[in-house]
Amino acid sequence: MRMISLLLILITSFFFTGIIIRTKSILSGRKGPGIMQPMKDIIRSLRIGSVYSKTTSFIFQLAPTVYIATILMAILFIPFGNQRGVLSFNGDFVFFAYTLALGKFFMIIASLDTGSSFEGMGASREALYSMLVEPAFFIIMGSFSLLTGFTSFVDIFSAMHFGSYVTYGLGALAAFVFAIIALIENSRMPVDDPKTHLELTMIHEVMILDNSGYDLGLILYGTNLKFAMYGALIANFFHTPGYEWYYSIPIFFGVQLAFAVTVGVVESFSARFRMNHNPQFILMFTSISLLIFLGVLLLTGKII
Repeated sequence: MRMISLLLILITSFFFTGIIIRTKSILSGRKGPGIMQPMKDIIRSLRIGSVYSKTTSFIFQLAPTVYIATILMAILFIPFGNQRGVLSFNGDFVFFAYTLALGKFFMIIASLDTGSSFEGMGASREALYSMLVEPAFFIIMGSFSLLTGFTSFVDIFSAMHFGSYVTYGLGALAAFVFAIIALIENSRMPVDDPKTHLELTMIHEVMILDNSGYDLGLILYGTNLKFAMYGALIANFFHTPGYEWYYSIPIFFGVQLAFAVTVGVVESFSARFRMNHNPQFILMFTSISLLIFLGVLLLTGKII
């Protein structure tokens, strides 16, 4: 049963991006591609050999593999309701965050390894936004750790009981912030536009301009996995203790579907922010996580 979270996330990753694109197509009045088309594109890329510039070193060739490996490693810590992930220990959410950071670090230095000034700009922006969004994650998990008295994902989610309007509000705010973190970490609207073609305004896309074939397929699939991974974290807020697996699995897929549709709606009706507004936007959600921390202090009687 410890593999159930991993299996569900892998299944969701095949459809997540397709649902986003399908939602955007419907809202814009177009037929659009099928839900499986993004996955077909990834599989096609995985069948093609990669081309490497002579200016790059082994770091550029290694980075995509490390990137996808760190995402898969992080997924192993995600619980499914009361069921532990494949890996679980006290303080595992800290290891989870910095495992993802390791993959991001390799992607950043790989983009610098190309010697391209455009990719250097994208790497700088990616590093800045990752640094700014990190406090929001730790404040939320630290707050719930204080509320429950536990420091591992499964124990925190299992011990959380929503029995008042305050706790319902805290859970809703946390789910909302996790959704925004997923958008920022995957460089989606309104922070970045994955469909832009202007290098000066790109963030993630300009970092992977030199990647091709198999390496590009790994990076694109990594985005699918990260979306499904954050969706699984959000779903854990709805897996209250006592639910059997035959209730929890539909809840899991329902939350993932709602998350993907929400991302599609956001990208359909919002414009990308100006670059100098992105740090303000990210820090605003850190302030929302501070509201969660304040609510936990009130519930635990730390402040009156």
